[in-house]
Amino acid sequence: MKVSIERSALLKAMSQAQSVVERRNTIPILANVLIEAEGNTASFRATDLDIEVVDKTPAMVERAGSTTVGAHTLHEIVRKLPDGAMVDLTDDGASGRLEVSAGRSNFSLATLPKEDFPVMASSDYECNFTANAAVLRRLFDKSKFAISTEETRYYLNGVYMHASDRDGEKVLRCVATDGHRLARIDAPLPENAESLPGVIVPRKTVGELRKLLEDDDADIAVSVSETKVRFATPEITLTSKVIDGSFPDYTRVIPQGNTRRLEVDAAEFAKAVDRVSTVSSERSRAVKLALDEDRLILSVNAPDSGAAEEELAVAYGDERLEIGFNAKYLLEIAGQVDRENAVFMFNSSGDPTLMREGNDETAVYVVMPMRV
Repeated sequence: MKVSIERSALLKAMSQAQSVVERRNTIPILANVLIEAEGNTASFRATDLDIEVVDKTPAMVERAGSTTVGAHTLHEIVRKLPDGAMVDLTDDGASGRLEVSAGRSNFSLATLPKEDFPVMASSDYECNFTANAAVLRRLFDKSKFAISTEETRYYLNGVYMHASDRDGEKVLRCVATDGHRLARIDAPLPENAESLPGVIVPRKTVGELRKLLEDDDADIAVSVSETKVRFATPEITLTSKVIDGSFPDYTRVIPQGNTRRLEVDAAEFAKAVDRVSTVSSERSRAVKLALDEDRLILSVNAPDSGAAEEELAVAYGDERLEIGFNAKYLLEIAGQVDRENAVFMFNSSGDPTLMREGNDETAVYVVMPMRV
């Protein structure tokens, strides 16, 4: 194999591949990237057995062929090469070495046989549709903060993507929850997505997918089966196993009858919560919200470190209410608001609270209160 690739194109392909590869591997071949050169493209394939990414990039192929080489090492080399350099990758197949050269720099890297590289079995996808990158980015970006990190409740370790309907309108919906907070984000259902089976997209896949969604105008081909999900652009294909488990009935958690309405500037609210929570103890991080007519008092009382209080002008016209929350959860939810105002709907100090952006029903958040 002998192939020449421009440094920035190679770096882009390698950074996508190496981020899938786990740092510590018991199986040596999983630390490698499979490089295949043919025609006028080179493809870079990496896997951790749960996720597989294939990145195709234009290349000048003198001799077609394939080999596998340490993903992190090659990525670091390419990253340190000067911008605009042409990188030559040469493998004669017999020496067990890949020669990497650019300008006056030469590297010789150990390779492993390409036959040992595990390629994810292809499966039949029963649902195939196309979605805009900006739409998918919003769905996953706004929901991923609520993904659970508890290994015991593995079915919550991802984002539940499914077709649903809201007030008679068909929607593509992403939901994530960890039992303390929940995010439910909707977008218009793309064509051909009606048959979408509900799948739980794992946390790592959500993180890797983000890199495919940078370009607002790009269209992403999405394919879903009971066991796998695939996202593809013309250059990159990301295939992932889905979490094998059933996502709980989240609709029961979303409060319907909350009537006490608080409207507040999201950025000001987040800054105030951040300021008062400075004195809270690391473990509980509880912030108390005291609501009265058109004013909100945020307070923290930590016996071991001190107390803090801040008053905000808000729009609130209901009876007096005191309710406590984990400061981290409030900050994360307020950070999701793109518009100026966040609307909180309360019931009582012991019931879940609903938050949305203005009157926007396509993004709904729920947060559980805590005793303060």
